[in-house]
Amino acid sequence: MPRPANQALVIQRFLSDVVDSFAPTTPMSISYNNKTVISGEDLRTPAVVNPPVVQIGGTSFRSFYTLVMVDPDAPTPTNPTMREYLHWMVTDIPETTTANFGNEIIPYESPRPTSGIHRMVFVLFQQQSRNMARSVTNQCRPNFNTRQFGEMYNLGSPTTVVYFNCQRERGSGGRRFT
Repeated sequence: MPRPANQALVIQRFLSDVVDSFAPTTPMSISYNNKTVISGEDLRTPAVVNPPVVQIGGTSFRSFYTLVMVDPDAPTPTNPTMREYLHWMVTDIPETTTANFGNEIIPYESPRPTSGIHRMVFVLFQQQSRNMARSVTNQCRPNFNTRQFGEMYNLGSPTTVVYFNCQRERGSGGRRFT
């Protein structure tokens, strides 16, 4: 699951309105319909209706993680007044398992962009302790702030970020980054 260094730089530059620069430390894979998501790829809304399988790497069960999925382009990329829209939150995910073993705080809401191409960003944080679900309260979907959330719950920098570009089934075009 390692990512080439140049791809990590592109991801950090492209997602600077969600996360600050960080050094990836934890492998994470995301799959929709048995297809692994590669950061930056384009997916249409029918492919992301159901929650993905999120596999957290590592070497032990001693660490726990929090996963958030946000859309920094809601409701439209040219006018993101709901930036960041929270699509999913899972806490207390044991290392070396999937998100299914964590506590779902905010249920998965499939992306449904009505206009333009939206970035769907998965941010993984390592928790300081287990049972974070008990302390997470009052999280709203619109105008969620990943940085503030990380600071409020003492999560530090993300350990991994994966993203894809999403547009409605009949959308056209795509984002390209070099």
